[in-house]
Amino acid sequence: MTSSNSEFRRTLDQLRMCVGSLRERYGDSTAVRRLENDVERLDIDAGELERPSVPTQQRPAADRSDVVMVPDTPYDPSLWHGADDEGVGGYQRDER
Repeated sequence: MTSSNSEFRRTLDQLRMCVGSLRERYGDSTAVRRLENDVERLDIDAGELERPSVPTQQRPAADRSDVVMVPDTPYDPSLWHGADDEGVGGYQRDER
């Protein structure tokens, strides 16, 4: 364990004691339970940092040959003729 990990563990123990004092003062309130949960989560995360990490595999470089460029120009409005506009109540047809 490195010195920064040791320092973090000491600080986490102090935080745990402070949350214990809050429990004595405020009882089993929602806020105290959330703080206890947060301290537990910090403890779990610290434990994960102390374990040697498994190197992740590097992703291969992206193959740019299959990239399709989409122009920023507006689409031809005739593409949408007769299509429903979802979420706006459907296509309004002229009933003449």
